[in-house]
Amino acid sequence: MKSLYTIALLAASNLFMTLAWYGHLKFKEMRWLENSGLLVAILISWGIAFFEYCLQVPANRIGFEDNGGPFSLVQLKVIQEVITLIVFAIFAMVIFKSEIKWNHFAAFTCIVLAVYFVFKK
Repeated sequence: MKSLYTIALLAASNLFMTLAWYGHLKFKEMRWLENSGLLVAILISWGIAFFEYCLQVPANRIGFEDNGGPFSLVQLKVIQEVITLIVFAIFAMVIFKSEIKWNHFAAFTCIVLAVYFVFKK
């Protein structure tokens, strides 16, 4: 179960992270934020990132093998990167209407292969 909790918390934290990192790029489309400056974007992003950390820190604590979890530190990082790419790809396609091209899939595949290699004994 710790594996599932870890992955679910990492996925949820990545939703907040992606929103914090890239959501401010859509502020100009929101009437109440269209004229906001960089400082406002930073403050809102920090506020969103707070929730990311509220999920990410427990995910890593639950999942880390030295805390009784199933994953090594390197495995946790590689899992997190793959989750980040999946969440980002969906975010880019849905929110920004970005097209994911063949070379993006090739790059994602290389990172997914990293998961294979990091778990290989």
